[in-house]
Amino acid sequence: MKKIEGTRCTVHGAGKYAESKAPFLWRGAWGEVCLVLLFLFINITSLHAQIQPVDLTCEMMENPLSVEVFNPRFGWKLLSNAQGEKQTAYQITVTSDEENIWDTGKINSDQSQFIQYNGKKLRKGQTYKWKVQVWDAKGRPTGSQTSSFQMAPEFLQTTQWIGAITRKDANLPTGRRDFHLPSLKKQENIDIYNSINPLALRSIRLSKTIQIDKPVKKATAYVCGLGQYNFTLSGIKLTDDVLTPAWSDYDKTVYYNTYQINPLLLQGEKTIDVTLGNGFYNTVSNRYRKVWVSFGPPTLFFEMYIEYADGTKDIIQSDQSWKYALSPTTFNDIYGGEDYDARLEKPVEWKPIVVQEAPTGILRPQQIPGIKQMQKIPVKEMEIKSDTVILFTMKQNVSGYPYIKVSGKKGQTLRMIVGEALDKEGFVSQKRTGGPHTYQYTLKGTGIEEWHPEFTYYGFQYIQVEGIKIEQIKDIYSCFIYNSTKETGTFECSNLLFNKIHWIINNAVKSNMQSVFTDCPQREKLGWLEETHLNGAVLLYNYDLIQIFPKVMRDIADGQRNSGLIPSIVPEYVEFGGDFTDSPEWGSAGVIVPWMYYKFYGDNKLIIKYYNVMKKYVDYLETKADHYILSHGLGDWYDYGDHPAGYAKNSPIAVSATSHYYYAAHLLAKAAEMLQKQEDLKTYSTLATNIKNAFNAKFFNQETKQYGSGSQFCNAVAIYMNIVEPQYKQAVLENLKKDIIQRGYRLTTGDVGNRYLYLALALNNENEILYKMHNHEEVPGYGYQVKMGVTTLTEQWDPNRGNSWNHFMMGQIDEWFYRSLAGIEPVQPGFKEFTVAPVIIDDLKYVKATYTTLYGDIKVDWKRENNQFFMTVEVPVNTKATIVLPNGKQQKVGSGKHNFEVKN
Repeated sequence: MKKIEGTRCTVHGAGKYAESKAPFLWRGAWGEVCLVLLFLFINITSLHAQIQPVDLTCEMMENPLSVEVFNPRFGWKLLSNAQGEKQTAYQITVTSDEENIWDTGKINSDQSQFIQYNGKKLRKGQTYKWKVQVWDAKGRPTGSQTSSFQMAPEFLQTTQWIGAITRKDANLPTGRRDFHLPSLKKQENIDIYNSINPLALRSIRLSKTIQIDKPVKKATAYVCGLGQYNFTLSGIKLTDDVLTPAWSDYDKTVYYNTYQINPLLLQGEKTIDVTLGNGFYNTVSNRYRKVWVSFGPPTLFFEMYIEYADGTKDIIQSDQSWKYALSPTTFNDIYGGEDYDARLEKPVEWKPIVVQEAPTGILRPQQIPGIKQMQKIPVKEMEIKSDTVILFTMKQNVSGYPYIKVSGKKGQTLRMIVGEALDKEGFVSQKRTGGPHTYQYTLKGTGIEEWHPEFTYYGFQYIQVEGIKIEQIKDIYSCFIYNSTKETGTFECSNLLFNKIHWIINNAVKSNMQSVFTDCPQREKLGWLEETHLNGAVLLYNYDLIQIFPKVMRDIADGQRNSGLIPSIVPEYVEFGGDFTDSPEWGSAGVIVPWMYYKFYGDNKLIIKYYNVMKKYVDYLETKADHYILSHGLGDWYDYGDHPAGYAKNSPIAVSATSHYYYAAHLLAKAAEMLQKQEDLKTYSTLATNIKNAFNAKFFNQETKQYGSGSQFCNAVAIYMNIVEPQYKQAVLENLKKDIIQRGYRLTTGDVGNRYLYLALALNNENEILYKMHNHEEVPGYGYQVKMGVTTLTEQWDPNRGNSWNHFMMGQIDEWFYRSLAGIEPVQPGFKEFTVAPVIIDDLKYVKATYTTLYGDIKVDWKRENNQFFMTVEVPVNTKATIVLPNGKQQKVGSGKHNFEVKN
C-alpha cells in the first residue's frame, strides 16, 4: 500500500499504481480509478450539503387535477443533511405543451410557500408542468424538481343532469325538518313517506357504452353523482373513495370529482357505469331518521374529455343517450342502513334515462381528500346466541360498516345489526344511538360471496348477524372509514394514561372526520360548528387540514342567513330552531377558524376570502345584543355536575355568549387591520372595547374577584380572552385555582369551557394543576373512560350516563399535550419560526412528539434520567427555532438535529 501524495487518496489492492505530488496529474489505471472515486466523493458530499426541493404543491395540493383560481400559488419543502441549511433563492418555470409561459428568473428569497403565479393567462381544462430550482446557503443551485397541475374545465351547457325520475314525479317532501319535532305527528310521517314514488328512493345504475378506435394520449372524467356514487369503467372501480362526493348544502354548492383515466382507455369497447345512492342529498327513510331533507332524487352529471394521440378530441357527456336500471342495492339511507339483493347484479331491463332539474348549487371541484376505508378491524370475540344469531365483538369502536364473506343458497337473506352497546340480554342495542339501522344481504347462491354497504355508515363495535349459521360465514370485520387526509402529528410520553387518552381522542376525531366534522357517527352525523374551533388546535396538530378547513368555511358561507346569522350546524340539513340554531359559541367558528388556519399554515386566504362573512356575523350579533350583552345560546354545553347534561347550569349563558361576541369582534378588528380596512378597524376595535367594558361591568365582582357565578368557566374564559383587566388577572387566576383544588383537582366545565380552562392554566404556568386534573381515573376525567375500556371519547365524562360513545367534543386536552408537554408552538404563523419550550412536570419522564409543517417535520424527544435533562430537536430546512430549556435558558437554532443537556 502506498499513498498518492497531494490527494490523500489511498488505494488498496494488487496491480500497478502511480503516484504524483501534483493532485490531478494521474498516471496508470489505479490513478484513474482513484480520480473517479475522488470526484464521486466530492460530488456526493456536495449533493448532501445542498438542499433538495420535495413535495411540490400547487394551491396546497400535489399534482391537482382541477385548480379553480387563475393565479395559483406554488410551494415546496426542502431536504438537506447539512446543519443550519436554508434556501437563499429560487426559480420557478411553468410550461404548457413545451411552451414556456412563466419564468420567475432567479429570485433572491427564502420563501418556499405561497408563491403566486404571475404569467400568461391560464386556460380552463389545460394541463401545465412546473419546476423549481433553489439555491442553498452557499449559493449552490440544486437539481430541479418537476410537478404538474390541471385547471378546472369549462363545462358544456349541453351536459344534462340525468336519472330515473323527475323531482315533480318523485313527490318528495320539501323543506328541512327535525323528524322529532312535535308538529310532525306519527301518522303525518307515514302519509308523507307512503306518498313518495319508490323509484325516487332506489339506488340506480346509469350506463353508456363508448368505442375507442385509436390510441389515447389523455383522458379526464368529471363526475358528480348525488347524493353518493360509485364509478366504474368496464368493471374497474376508478377510486377507493367512499361516500363520494363531499357533502354540502346542495342549494349552494355541489362538488364533483376529477379522474385521470388515460391508462384505462385502451382501444375497444368501454362501458361507463355509475351507481347512485341517496346520501344527504335525499334523506327520506322509513327506518331510523334523525332528519328529513330532500334536494331531489338521485342524479348524475358526467363529462369525459378524451384527447387522442393524433390530436383529435372527444367529449362524452351525460345526456339522453344514457340508460338506467335498478341497482342491486334495494334500500339505502344515510341514517337507516342499506339492503342488497345479489340476485339483481345483472340488470334485467335497461330503460331510457330521464332528464332532471339541475341542483341550484354551483358546481365546484372537490378539493378535500376523499373518505376511504382506512383500517380493517378484526373480530376479537364471538358468541353464538342461537342457531342463526351470532354476535361478533371487535373491541374497537369505529365509524364505518361491516364486511362479510358468506356462502349459502340463492335467496337466503342475512341481516346485520351494528351498535356501540349491548342490552341486558347481550344483544346489540341501538337505543341510545338511533335505530333501526340495519344491513341486509340476499345471496345469489354462487360460491363465496362478499359484500359491504356503500352508501351509509354507523358508529359501532359490535356486529350481530342474523339469518345464517356460523359455518356459512367465511370472514367478517369492521371497515373503519374516515377522511384520508395525512396525519401530521404523533405524541407519546411516559404517562401511559396520557397515551391512552391521546389514542381514544384520536379515534374519536377519525370517526367524525368525514366530509364534515360530525358530532357523532351514528345518531346525528351533523356538522356542529363549535368543534371546529374549540378542538381546532387538536385537529390541526394531528391532521393536514389545508383543504378541509377551507371546505368548512365554504359550508359556513353557504349556511349563513341573509341576516348574518351563522347557524350552529353546517351544512344545515335540519333547522332545529331557537338556541340550537343560533348559539354564539357555535356561530363564532366563522370568525375563529380563519385565524386558526392562519396560525398553523401562515396562509391568510380564509381571512381575505371570508372577511365579509365574518363581518356580517358580528353585525348580526350586534342586533341581538342589549347594551353589548348577549343572553342567548347553549352556553357551556354539557358542563359537569349533578345536573342532567345539556344547557349550561354552572355558568350564566350570558357570560358565554357575550365573551364569544367580544372575541369575534376582537378578531374581526384584527382582520380589518391586516387587510388595511381602516374604517372597519376603527368600528370593530371600538365595538370590542365596548363589549369588554360591558362584560366587566356586568359580570365582574370587584370584591370577590370573580366573574359571573364564579365557576371555572366564567373565570377561565375571562382570563384566556384577556377580558379581565391586568391588575385583577392574578386574583381571578387564584380564584380559579382555588375552585379546582377544593374540588380535588376536578373540573366543572363543559364542551365550550374545557379549552378555555386548560389554556388559562397552561398559558399562566399552572401546568402542575392541569397534570393533576387529568392524571386520575375518576369522573370527571378522561381516565375514567380509559378505565371503562372505551376506545373512542364519549359524549359525557361518565359513559354510563351519556348516549353516544363516539364524540370528540371533549378532546381539547390533546392540544396541551402538543403545545405544552412537547412545547411546539409557532412564533410566526405557519411555523416558519417556532418555539420548543416543553413543560417539565415531576412525574413525567419523557415526551416524544412530531408535527409536520408546510416546511417539514418538527421532532421533539426529551427525557429525564439521573438528575439530567436530555432533549433532541429536529428543525425543518429553511426554518428556525427558539429552544427554551428547563433552566430558562434560550437558544436560537437553524435547521437540522440539535441535542441539549441540562443538569438538574
